[in-house]
Amino acid sequence: MNDAAKNLRLLAGNANPELAQEISKYLDIPLVDAQVGHFNNGEIQVMIGESVRGKDIFIIQPTCQPVNENLMELLIMTDACKRASARSVTAVVPYYAYARQDRKTRGREPISAKLVANLMSAAGLNRVVTVDLHAGQIQGFFDIPVDHLAAAPALADYFRKLDLEDMIVVSPDLGGVTRARNMADLLGTGIAIVEKRRPRPGCAEVMNLIGDVKDKTCIMIDDMVDTAGSLCEGAKALKKLGAKEVYACCSHGILTDPAVQRIQDSCIKQLVITNTIPLDPAKKHEKIVSISLAPMLAEFIRCIYENEPVSNLFDKNWAN
Repeated sequence: MNDAAKNLRLLAGNANPELAQEISKYLDIPLVDAQVGHFNNGEIQVMIGESVRGKDIFIIQPTCQPVNENLMELLIMTDACKRASARSVTAVVPYYAYARQDRKTRGREPISAKLVANLMSAAGLNRVVTVDLHAGQIQGFFDIPVDHLAAAPALADYFRKLDLEDMIVVSPDLGGVTRARNMADLLGTGIAIVEKRRPRPGCAEVMNLIGDVKDKTCIMIDDMVDTAGSLCEGAKALKKLGAKEVYACCSHGILTDPAVQRIQDSCIKQLVITNTIPLDPAKKHEKIVSISLAPMLAEFIRCIYENEPVSNLFDKNWAN
């Protein structure tokens, strides 16, 4: 282990062990010996097999499916580290669950994103690192530092290497315009915006398009793809309006059924996701490409540990 990182420790739960191993390899720091399993009645059992007293712990644990299981693992691992006298505990949560419930849109609804932030703070976390929150204001739900990273530089570099002609970045809704503008600036292209409405949760209808996509290669960008219904409908609308080809990308490939089938049957040429959420082998498809954010996350961990500024890392090219 590097002497400069003698107090840095990496701890991983069961949410995304492949990503944790990649970060560990990049930093040349082994993962902490720990067992994260279950008692016979299903309760989570955490056993840390080495001393973490006075260490700076980084727990790598996205809160992806199974969401509640992985969230509880994170909270219990945090509690275990704090009670073992760790100097600090930082949660590296590439995918932040319940982010879509960030406000009340009708009576008697919870604000679950705030509840999760409260739980993380109450468990004793000193800091949170996450990627592309569904709503940026969720950072304000925390009273501890939050590093909110973007996958756009890595995604942009992937498309840059494809050497596509006549590109235009498309936001699938009005709420994603800032994300699309950032991506367009990285690629040096214009943007278009799909105007849609949601008559009910999980269902979207395309109403209008702001911008010109005729004879253009469209790159739709979103923070997450769940059932892929609105994504595929948006791609169909773009093709009807004269788009030459339609690509799509997102930070978080949730891909619940029937997402993969919809993508397979759609006019989308390729969906590019990142490994903030592990891609289930059963959901691998020739149209779905996953790129790794391990180098970016590893560098942020290093900078946080060494108390270096991270501002110069936000726009760096992180693609492999």
